[in-house]
Amino acid sequence: MLRSWLYLGPLLFALSLPRGAYGQTLTAADTPNDHGKSITLSWTNPGPGTHVDQFNLFRSISSIGPFESTAVLKGEAHEYVDACEDLTNGTPYYYKIIARIESGDFEYPVAGPVVPEGQWFHTGKTVVLVFAVAFSFLVLLMIQRAREGRELYVRPIAGIDAVDEAIGRATEMGRPILFIPGISEASEVATIAAFTILGRVAQRTAEYQTRLVVPNVYATVMIIAQEVVKSAYLNAGRPDAYDEKDIFYVTSEQFPFTAAVNGLMLREKPATNFYLGKFYAESLILAETGFQAGSMQIAGTDELTQIPFFVAACDYTLMGEELYAASAYLSKDPLQLGTLKGQDIAKLIIVLVLLLGIIATTFGSDIVTKLLSIRL
Repeated sequence: MLRSWLYLGPLLFALSLPRGAYGQTLTAADTPNDHGKSITLSWTNPGPGTHVDQFNLFRSISSIGPFESTAVLKGEAHEYVDACEDLTNGTPYYYKIIARIESGDFEYPVAGPVVPEGQWFHTGKTVVLVFAVAFSFLVLLMIQRAREGRELYVRPIAGIDAVDEAIGRATEMGRPILFIPGISEASEVATIAAFTILGRVAQRTAEYQTRLVVPNVYATVMIIAQEVVKSAYLNAGRPDAYDEKDIFYVTSEQFPFTAAVNGLMLREKPATNFYLGKFYAESLILAETGFQAGSMQIAGTDELTQIPFFVAACDYTLMGEELYAASAYLSKDPLQLGTLKGQDIAKLIIVLVLLLGIIATTFGSDIVTKLLSIRL
């Protein structure tokens, strides 16, 4: 008799407990690494080997309800992220789950309160922060060195070194120089780089008393180009040689502009043509016409699809980011030169890290991959 009570006693005690108090748990926590308005729920199975048809999830701002349905999940689920605009950061929430099993509904104990909050830093992107800080430090260090007058080595680019030669050729021949700063708006990075190079070319033409012609697609680009050339002539001590009419607006239409410039090339026979900036389908038409006119041609664009046409028809071509390097190379501005040098060092570091990762992976180690992995 006593032995029977030893087995029956714990069973009766367990039956006297409320439903959901069998060790099954529901936990709710603020979702990490997010902007808030998100709570992560996780729960255990109602019992070993118990088949669950579905889980019904409910949410409330009070532990005693009322609870509203938030989701219905399959029986295999054991985690859910409640992320919606209905949630308010800083407000406590309570959750409960009702599992539908063969013998009826099993209700989990209420979980909460849990408060959704946004995090100011995503810990899964620490590697991005490290590289950003390192890159910023390199750029600032190089800018400071450039301002101190230290010599920063920049790889020579043939197209940049040929600028003075091209200007000298035009001076000797007594023919003008044609400079086209692309066919895009002044806000384009390539157009901004073209303005810097235009300033250097204009200063040289002022010194050599060579005519500089700058046709433009947009009126805003024309105004900026006029100011750049005017400042360059002033710095060269030849403000009287500046002719505003040589920097003019043509049209904002792509191919009418191309036709007008082609006619200008055939009439004026410029000794040197500069195509620097953003170019599209008109690139080969311009370059071929300049070749027929017997001009020396230097081109540069960051539009990758147009680079082959410039390479085929021009004497020198600045490809991609070489256009940006040209502005720093010619202007010798510490800000531009330091930024360029900092980028070069950062690229070298990235290449070394990639090689290190390849070597480590080849020998079966994933340490580099784990250190540099980013979790979204």
